Amino acid sequence: MLWLASCLALAACGSGKESNEMSADGQAELAGNPLLQASELSLQAPPFDRIATGHFRPAFEVGMREHLADIEAIANNPQAPDFTNTLEAMERSGATLERTRKIFFQLTELVSDDALLSVQTEVAPLLAAHNDSIYQNQALYARVDRLFQDREGLALDPESLQLLELTHRRFLRAGAHLSADKQARLRAINSELAGLEVRFQENLQKETEASAVYVDAAEALAGLDESSLAAAAEAARSAGHTNGFLLTLESPSSQSILAQLDNSGVRAVVFEAATNRGSNGNAYDNQATVSRLAQLRAEKAGVLGYASYAAYVLEEETAGTPEAVMSLLHQLAPKIRLRAEVDAAAMQAWMNEQGIEEALEPWDWSYRARQLRQAQSTVNEGELRTYFELNRVLADGVFGMARELYGIEFSPRDDLPVWHPDVRVYEVREDDGRVLGLYYLDPFARPGKSGGAWMDSFVDQTALLEQRAVVLNALNIARPADGQPVLLSFDEVTTLFHEFGHAVHGLFSEVRYPSLSGTNVPRDFVEFPSQFHEDFALVPRLLERYARHFQTGEPLPGPLLDALHESRRNGQGFDAFEYIAAALLDQRWHGLPAGSGPINDVVGFEFQALRADGVAWVLIPPRYRSTYFSHIWPGGYAAGYYAYLWSEVLAADAYDYLGGHGGMTRENGQRFRDRVLSRGHTGDPMLQFRAFRGREPVIEPMLRRRGIDEN
Repeated sequence: MLWLASCLALAACGSGKESNEMSADGQAELAGNPLLQASELSLQAPPFDRIATGHFRPAFEVGMREHLADIEAIANNPQAPDFTNTLEAMERSGATLERTRKIFFQLTELVSDDALLSVQTEVAPLLAAHNDSIYQNQALYARVDRLFQDREGLALDPESLQLLELTHRRFLRAGAHLSADKQARLRAINSELAGLEVRFQENLQKETEASAVYVDAAEALAGLDESSLAAAAEAARSAGHTNGFLLTLESPSSQSILAQLDNSGVRAVVFEAATNRGSNGNAYDNQATVSRLAQLRAEKAGVLGYASYAAYVLEEETAGTPEAVMSLLHQLAPKIRLRAEVDAAAMQAWMNEQGIEEALEPWDWSYRARQLRQAQSTVNEGELRTYFELNRVLADGVFGMARELYGIEFSPRDDLPVWHPDVRVYEVREDDGRVLGLYYLDPFARPGKSGGAWMDSFVDQTALLEQRAVVLNALNIARPADGQPVLLSFDEVTTLFHEFGHAVHGLFSEVRYPSLSGTNVPRDFVEFPSQFHEDFALVPRLLERYARHFQTGEPLPGPLLDALHESRRNGQGFDAFEYIAAALLDQRWHGLPAGSGPINDVVGFEFQALRADGVAWVLIPPRYRSTYFSHIWPGGYAAGYYAYLWSEVLAADAYDYLGGHGGMTRENGQRFRDRVLSRGHTGDPMLQFRAFRGREPVIEPMLRRRGIDEN
């Protein structure tokens, strides 16, 4: 272990003698490690039935050692650098490490326990050092730089030229051009950051579980529908309680259960538990971690020559600069706040009309908004759920959309091993029968699984390595009691369509190089395909097929259908405000000037930042407060949380194109597939958008989509 850490820090290890001196027992243990060779299952699907926690640390060690040996061979190749022996060779290198990394880091989100978290704590700084050892390798950088300087004479195809330019920039952003002392400091920063990001994630996961609200009497949970009440009882049993109910917390500040609970006191307890996570002064407090993360990121930016960490990050995004991001956010924030204030005033007025004299509180918003909607529409949201049964939504809704738009079919693959019995696996085929990839769906919440919803891949498509995509969608739907149907809210339906949009972005990839494949695009572009697919959930002929009563099979009746369409505009003031507040908070943390000192009062900094941007409002906290904002600390969205809004502008405008060109047709699907979904990062993402839309994006369709006045 010590040898590995030292070797990585010095970027000096190749195959080494250690592998030759390994004991017979050690060699036998490695020989039985399923991570050390490509899976023999269909499309290299991971052999989850053979993978144990104990396999990961040895696989990481072997993978890093092999990768560094590959890199040293490329860097020290006596032949003059060319595209094949340098760039393409780099793309082929590190297969064991990439396989191990992809499986491991998904399992830490899907089935994490103390053993997996312990491995993560150990390997995170080693991986950071490993990355530094590659991108600060002077001999390797010299080869890449030589090709970059000569790029105009290499006669490269556009995809290969894109790979060369992005790889060269990656070296510069990793400090390959810096002096030795600055490189050493950068390595130390990256190592500490890696450890802090793991600590943040561990604290948040444990704090979220520990902050679940236990209620001993069903009477206190009046208002919950039968499905939610049964899920709370099941959660209590799973947590070791012999009776009672456990209200588990979701990732954002707003908790969906608040819309149902009649008891204001219980609502307040749930709200406070959610919004105080990470700032309770206990063992899981994240304030010091947040302060140090922000300080180190600002220092890293300075070492690399950037004015702030936001400037460093946004250089690679389609937005380009912090100024461009803040311009968009500041343009929208007043419109969004006005809409939210109008909604709040309407709610308060309605409450007063009903004889409810108390002032609206933040934990009341979802509950009162739901009451107001019901009063105006006479539609029961619990009744609405009865028309969205998971299996039908998936088969006739999501897969039905994919069939009509793209001509693909999904067939269950029950023979492939999974990490949890809830997981479903589907083989994806083109209409001519060719296998396109594999799709995994993990739908239910459970202890040890991260909150929220996401997409990732176990295998990336690449023509160079002759691989097809193996992708994952993870959701956190409350599991009902045994024998009960899985009934979804329309928000959960939309989330499934959204994450599936990410999935087809990975599945439809048709690129040569793995680092340019699928969803390996800028953060403010990656949410474009996913948000584009959300709107298909409301296509009438699709709704006719998938929105049917789980018992009778009757289609969604007219009044409920009208309410469903209206729901796209309802709550937009709240949703948009909590989102833009979080996006602005992210920019303030990562806009700290290079070299900034520690922020000693994290909560105070947060308030001052929100107030400066006009979004400090007690009724609506940011979607994520600083101490549980996992997207921007360990989650990869540092200075990039605005990306959802930026991408929504693109998505709404792209979907608007369909309105004048036939809607959900195979022709339109093929156009989107050919010009966006299949291209990965093989060129400028905004050129992909323009190739589909035929012009630059405009903001008006997004404002109409949200029901926000564009004036």
